[in-house]
Amino acid sequence: MKKDTSVKPIRVITVDDHEILRGGLKFFLLAFDDIELVGEARNGDEAVHLCEQLQPNVVLMDLMMVGMSGAEATRVIRKKYPEIQVLILTSFLENDLVQQAMQAGAIGYLLKGISIDELADAIRAAAIGRSMLAAEVIQALLQPSKPLSQPVYELSKRQGEVLALLALGLSNEAIAQRMKLSPSTIRHHVSQVLNKLGVTNRTEAATTAVRVGCI
Repeated sequence: MKKDTSVKPIRVITVDDHEILRGGLKFFLLAFDDIELVGEARNGDEAVHLCEQLQPNVVLMDLMMVGMSGAEATRVIRKKYPEIQVLILTSFLENDLVQQAMQAGAIGYLLKGISIDELADAIRAAAIGRSMLAAEVIQALLQPSKPLSQPVYELSKRQGEVLALLALGLSNEAIAQRMKLSPSTIRHHVSQVLNKLGVTNRTEAATTAVRVGCI
């Protein structure tokens, strides 16, 4: 089919800390003449910078990333560049995460199991200001929010980064390499994180972190 050059394609950037997933999205979006992938970011900070440089129409935003979270990045982007729409694309379906993302100004919330055609339709809808929510997300929004007595875990920025990498299943050695710190320093941070979360192992720490949205 001949490409219609009279209509400008929807400019999209992807934000995800998994390179393989970004590569997959880049490949799949090539199938659509009306959608153009103009940039890729590994985290929220990079996403904000790319929005300033590239002025996309739609941002596909993951939520759980090291450093600035997807919800925080969404809030910053929507405040600075209200003409840019942010579409959440994540694996997480926690009520609080959905609430945070929507309150931050996201126009839609989709799960990574979505088909590429459904994703393309959601991008088109977002570009014209129409919200798109996965059916599971709508169900989550209908559930009562967690009470205000939800415990707050006061982690330092570095502890939060360690927890985020821990939640991704990385070993202490892998985290040390990623953060350019010694394994002994990482072991100390992991111990402090477990103590602050009140858990006894890494699996419980990751589950708690996702449940309360503290990474």
